[in-house]
Amino acid sequence: MATYNNLLLNLQNGILIITINRAEKLNALNIDTIKEIKNAIQEVYEDEGIKGAILTGAGMKAFVAGADISEIAELSEVNARSFAERGQEIFSMIERCNKPVIAAVNGFALGGGCELAMACHIRIASDNAKFGQPEVNLGIIPGYGGTQRLTQLIGKGKAMELMMTGDMVSATDALALGLANHVVLQEELMAKCMEVMDKILGKAPLAIGLVIECVNAVFNKDENGYQTEANSFARCCNSEDFIEGTNAFLEKRKPEFKGI
Repeated sequence: MATYNNLLLNLQNGILIITINRAEKLNALNIDTIKEIKNAIQEVYEDEGIKGAILTGAGMKAFVAGADISEIAELSEVNARSFAERGQEIFSMIERCNKPVIAAVNGFALGGGCELAMACHIRIASDNAKFGQPEVNLGIIPGYGGTQRLTQLIGKGKAMELMMTGDMVSATDALALGLANHVVLQEELMAKCMEVMDKILGKAPLAIGLVIECVNAVFNKDENGYQTEANSFARCCNSEDFIEGTNAFLEKRKPEFKGI
């Protein structure tokens, strides 16, 4: 694996735990950290030994408390556009990854941190987690896809309210809104993430990747999601995993999927 200054990477039984390691800055996303996240996700794409990834933040206070304000303060209209587009591209890599990516939200997930969590396929939060897009307090708006993903996840009305007021929501409220999938005690957070990931990794890898692709197609205006689903279903039926899965069911045994 590559060397990282702002991330800690730990591969456990095929699960890559990516920890943003800037606890003294509440794991704020500066430009260098964003670049390292891109490199780490590229490793998830390319390394066959990595079956899924869990993203989290160092320390007990924050997943990611936002972007680095000192860097944002220096932006002009011209470089702000490329700043946003670069972040959107990297977060889209996470969203489109054909391997499961879970956000372990251990505290504040604000601004870019909330956007990073929303780019992951599943969000599991500790009971002290806080979610929000407070960019309006700085005279700006979310730039890493927050206006789009928050609306997709919780609906137009509530997304409008949260982004226009800058209010935070608790882990419990995030669960009720559909922003979080599960809420657990902080000391149980990683165990819950591992539990969910292990359950996913016990299924057919090809099918899991195609579920991700088809769900993402719902939000792609240029794509016919139903056709994507039909094509993906057909692709599954041409796989060895399909033969193994159906045979295992009929023979009343646990399937042994190979991802082919």
